[in-house]
Amino acid sequence: MKITSALRGIALFLFVVVLFTSCEKEEGEGGTGTIEGRVYALNYNSDFSIKLGEYYAPDVDVFIIYGNDSIHSDKTETSYNGWYRFQYLNKGTYTLYVLSNDPERISASGKIVIQQTINISDNNSTVIADDLVIYE
Repeated sequence: MKITSALRGIALFLFVVVLFTSCEKEEGEGGTGTIEGRVYALNYNSDFSIKLGEYYAPDVDVFIIYGNDSIHSDKTETSYNGWYRFQYLNKGTYTLYVLSNDPERISASGKIVIQQTINISDNNSTVIADDLVIYE
């Protein structure tokens, strides 16, 4: 009887551990957090020798990576005033990135990645990211 009682206790303990660890949400959708920010463009001529202007950039794709994923998890496009928003996120770490023309002309594709890491630490919170600055 002591063995049966001990086994029940161990089984109950394991059940409780599994129950609580399976409820922990990973980065991604399903939460109450929001990340928003703007994309700012520095517009140059084709050889980057003359700045033609600067502005908050409309219609730019902004990508988000959830946690340690190796590819983007979602994307959105900036509005007419350069703002973007990712909603319904769980607490955790996220990477935002945009593609920019390469002013150094080092990249074979002519594009570079501009990125930043954002942490949502509280439920129901909105994190305003620093401007993502691109070259056009």
